[in-house]
Amino acid sequence: MPLRDEIYQQPAVLSSLLSDQRKALEEYVSGIGHPAGVFIAARGTSDNAARYAKYIWGARNRIPVTLAAPSLFSVYRTPPRLAGHLVIGISQSGESPDLLAVLKEANQQGCSTLAITNKIQSPLAKEADHVIDIMAGPELSIAATKTYTAQLAAIAMLSAIWEGDEKALAQLSEIPEQINQVLAMEDEIKTFAPRYRYMNQCVVLGRGYNYATAYEWSLKLKELAYVVAQPYSSADFLHGPIALISSGFPVFAVATTGSVLQELTNLITRLKENHQAELFLISDRQELLDLADCPIRLPEGIPEWLSPLVTIVPAQLLSYHLTVNKGFDPDTPRGLKKVTLTH
Repeated sequence: MPLRDEIYQQPAVLSSLLSDQRKALEEYVSGIGHPAGVFIAARGTSDNAARYAKYIWGARNRIPVTLAAPSLFSVYRTPPRLAGHLVIGISQSGESPDLLAVLKEANQQGCSTLAITNKIQSPLAKEADHVIDIMAGPELSIAATKTYTAQLAAIAMLSAIWEGDEKALAQLSEIPEQINQVLAMEDEIKTFAPRYRYMNQCVVLGRGYNYATAYEWSLKLKELAYVVAQPYSSADFLHGPIALISSGFPVFAVATTGSVLQELTNLITRLKENHQAELFLISDRQELLDLADCPIRLPEGIPEWLSPLVTIVPAQLLSYHLTVNKGFDPDTPRGLKKVTLTH
């Protein structure tokens, strides 16, 4: 099936992207320098990649990142003033009219513009001053997988190159092999799918860099398995939504070694011990995995800032196998098309 095939293509796609696009990105960065601020327009899966950019460019590059409301440009026609910003459109297809409207307005305001896309001849790419080709190749399945991780890799490359950080680029080069190690766990992940066959709602938790993972995982559960999956930052979850959790309520979470680990540990422990939540956990920490009903152990040594490129892969595999277990076709989700044109 195309979806499973494309999940497995991710290590090769990322390896090619990292080797083939580095020089082009170095030349691009030398031309624009270090932007004072970044303004990103995206939709769907690409919007989740933008969430990652907000954290990585903010934390590692100290660049303030704003996520656009494209309807201000295409519907209300009251665009904000963008002077001094690098304006980026992230889109697999590069065809959505509302994202194109953002870049057109940015160019009219004299901003530098960039498209991160899988289609370098698309309208979005043609409108931008510069294009990053994520080089994912044709993605036949409606649900995005390899294009998402390729977008994350391009965003991470930009972060490292902005800082001239060779160590960071070396860490990034190890990600394809770490993804291969997760793919080798498919049979284990597959055994968990029947446990959730009759699930119709759940919450998905992440924080920091993996806030993007929570959103992307929840999107895959929605569009493939038709589960009402609500994503939350673990911090926001404490401000009301935790009241949802009673015995057996499904909680899907990502918790990796890093700055937000202790806060996530406290919440996950509380959900399991006080609320008796049904816990599916992706982590590299054994003390947390011991709490989970369905634990997925990540390879050791993944830097927190790069962990979303790896943590999403077991989430993709679970979503795929859950969909098949429910008797649905993962390659033709109902009501969806590969390219969605929003205005």
